[in-house]
Amino acid sequence: MAVIEVRDLRKEYGDVTAVDGISFEIAQGEVYGLLGHNGAGKSTTVEILEGHRTATSGSVSVLGLDPVTDGREMRDRIGIVLQSSSVETELTVREALRFYGSCYRRPRDADELVEMVDLTVKADARIGTLSGGQRRRLDLALGIVGTPEVLFLDEPTTGFDPVARRQSWELVERLCAGGATVLLTTHYLDEAEQLSDRVGVLAGGRLVAEGRPDDLLAASPDATVRFELPPGVSADQLGVPSKASVTGTTVVFETPSPTAALAPITAAAVERGVELGNLTVRRPSLEDVFLQLGVDTQGTDTAGAAGEA
Repeated sequence: MAVIEVRDLRKEYGDVTAVDGISFEIAQGEVYGLLGHNGAGKSTTVEILEGHRTATSGSVSVLGLDPVTDGREMRDRIGIVLQSSSVETELTVREALRFYGSCYRRPRDADELVEMVDLTVKADARIGTLSGGQRRRLDLALGIVGTPEVLFLDEPTTGFDPVARRQSWELVERLCAGGATVLLTTHYLDEAEQLSDRVGVLAGGRLVAEGRPDDLLAASPDATVRFELPPGVSADQLGVPSKASVTGTTVVFETPSPTAALAPITAAAVERGVELGNLTVRRPSLEDVFLQLGVDTQGTDTAGAAGEA
């Protein structure tokens, strides 16, 4: 069953088309990563789903509801974690969770929430005294305070240290195991790869690719092999492929079959009694997929003109 449905969605700002006829569905309990650089159309799409913007054309539904006409009922059943929030800094963490929880029909217990986001020791601290990472944890807690059926996560782990990022990933996985559905936007491609059941890649307001992370990675099949030549041994003596790049003693080449490609090279090294220094085999990442699709991860869309984020 589709919890979120987007059909031929289009959003224009004057002469600029921010979202250009995209369609996708998200099933119950699924984490869907919506990826793309700034200006690709991610934020506009999410804001329409949240009911903060209206579409120029097309249709969207969340939990079978129209975000515009059924906004009040829908908001009681969703949670939102924005890139930044403006919670009253004089409130304590516990007070903020109880206050905002009172706006929902099914609020979570404040003590349970602070434990879930590892803020127990800061439960009675004023929000204004929290570090940036602690504020982001509070934002996450506020996003799930109403026991949402659908959770919108906009760059949820920005400012987190590696341990806190892992903890937040585990929290999202627990929420989904309980039936929650998550729409995730993030610039951290490893985060999308870790959390998402499926991803959609936006460029120039268009959905240019969609599927499971593994399926998208399979579309970029070549692995990158890198190693250092042993002293006194040339690339030719090891049978390195002619297409390889050899810079000084560093050898780099791409291949869809790294095991087969390396077999004669390692056999030649063993025969000579030498080691291949710093040997690595790197599989394609989502960043590689982005680049193949014409999406520069530093913020340049080579696939077409973009509208607002």
